[in-house]
Amino acid sequence: MPKSLARYAVWFALWFAGLPLAAAEAPKNVILLIGDGMGFEQVRAAGMYAHGVPGTFAFESFPYQGTVTTYSANNSVTDSAAAATALATGYKVNNGVVSMAYPGDGRELPTLLEHSRDLGKLTGLVTTTYMTHATPACFGAHEPSRNNLDEIAADYLHQTRPNVLFGGGAHGLSPAAAVAAGYTVVSDRSGLEALDPDTVTQVSGQFGDDHFPYEYNYWTGGHDFYDTMPHLSEMTSFALDILDADDDGFFLVVEGGRIDHAGHDNNIRRNIFETTEFARAADEAIAWAAGRDDTLILVTADHETGGLTVLQNNGQGNWPTVSWDTGDHTDADVPIYAWGPNASLVNGVLDNTDLFNIVTVPEPATLMLIGSALVLGRRR
Repeated sequence: MPKSLARYAVWFALWFAGLPLAAAEAPKNVILLIGDGMGFEQVRAAGMYAHGVPGTFAFESFPYQGTVTTYSANNSVTDSAAAATALATGYKVNNGVVSMAYPGDGRELPTLLEHSRDLGKLTGLVTTTYMTHATPACFGAHEPSRNNLDEIAADYLHQTRPNVLFGGGAHGLSPAAAVAAGYTVVSDRSGLEALDPDTVTQVSGQFGDDHFPYEYNYWTGGHDFYDTMPHLSEMTSFALDILDADDDGFFLVVEGGRIDHAGHDNNIRRNIFETTEFARAADEAIAWAAGRDDTLILVTADHETGGLTVLQNNGQGNWPTVSWDTGDHTDADVPIYAWGPNASLVNGVLDNTDLFNIVTVPEPATLMLIGSALVLGRRR
């Protein structure tokens, strides 16, 4: 069902049931965590190494869980741009496209970030890739190609204007351009800590000039980047401190982007450490939302990378025995975990285009007789 018709159907059903229309509200705050390239087996392997058994990360205890299909408009195996566009807009597009209608008329597809901004909410993008990389770009930019890095940066700074941009620097984004656009720019952990989260309105964290180094390299003594730069979990915590200053709520995307890169390399050690740090970022979201009833947390992936299979659990602190099928993306379904208002809409097999409505429709408790099939009928 097209989005506009779904909305009218929801409102009509509320009116027919005699419910006050003011009760039809989507979650006030949304925290969407995306493990790039993180399939079911990546989560299992990391849990085995970190805790000795799978199923032990906090987000794996969320009450609602499901499976997500990821194919793009022109390929059974998606790339990050098409997958993130589906998550951000509810529409299938061709591989490489950043939130524009290709196939179609080429119009800009409204994203969840823009939808939230237009409701008066604060918005943010956090990633361990460089900031203009495909996944964050699809929430904050509109380009026919993910390779249009200068244009993606310009879209951030002059069109969609997320309040928080935390990621790797360069690749189209510069401190000077961000300052000229009204952003406060920070480049290390001390810069983040010096911010006043109650007064800063637009902040661009440009850390280094590429993707973040692998967590594994740091913890094994191979790189000192994280002595002065923030981990993903720390960036998530700082972003939440900034975004929760608005009574209207916020929308935040947190990407563990280098899980994918480790998968391309078939490097289980790096993969596990990236997934574990991603789980720590989820822990920050969970801790922030504890005791609240207005915040939806979603943990999912854009696609799976590497065709990973865990063959044997070798216990806590030991690398599990695994096999890899490819050095590329696969068409495997990926997990989704949900907690908070609208979380009950996550169950069974979903498509990545369903996420838009999961975030934006009124909470199911206000819909009474309206089934989730009504509000999730937006397959493309």
